[in-house]
Amino acid sequence: MALDLLTVILLSVLPISELRGAIPYGIIIANLNPVLVFLTAVVSNIIIIPTIFFFLDYVHQHLMGIRLYNSLFGKFIERTQHKAQNHISKYGYLGLVLLVAIPLPITGAYTGTLAAWLFNMKRKKSLLALSFGVVIAGSIVTALVLSGIEASIFLNNRLIN
Repeated sequence: MALDLLTVILLSVLPISELRGAIPYGIIIANLNPVLVFLTAVVSNIIIIPTIFFFLDYVHQHLMGIRLYNSLFGKFIERTQHKAQNHISKYGYLGLVLLVAIPLPITGAYTGTLAAWLFNMKRKKSLLALSFGVVIAGSIVTALVLSGIEASIFLNNRLIN
């Protein structure tokens, strides 16, 4: 169980998987308690937000001199600016919540934090908005996973009987 929880934490803080990978893994693969998985994944994903801000504020400037980093990160910045522009300019912090809350690829805490940083949004308000978005996204993913499990059980029972 401890190793499975560690895996949930690791998946929650990775930029590709975040909650969308951690919650299904914890509930479906590791067969952990859904409430425990939700809380672990959400808290882990929220904890990474200040780390991302720190990276963008201090480490990013030093790495921009490296050609490979600059080309890869430059593309990610362009994509994030394009994706977040409408949400942020129209809705402000609510747009930031929505950007993170919708559990689709290339949305989540990393993209939301980068958007808040790019648009020079206030840190405390951004952290609150991003955290709220993570809680919503975690709730959506958990509900979808549990609904899928229930649907599978229902269909299996119908086929067997």
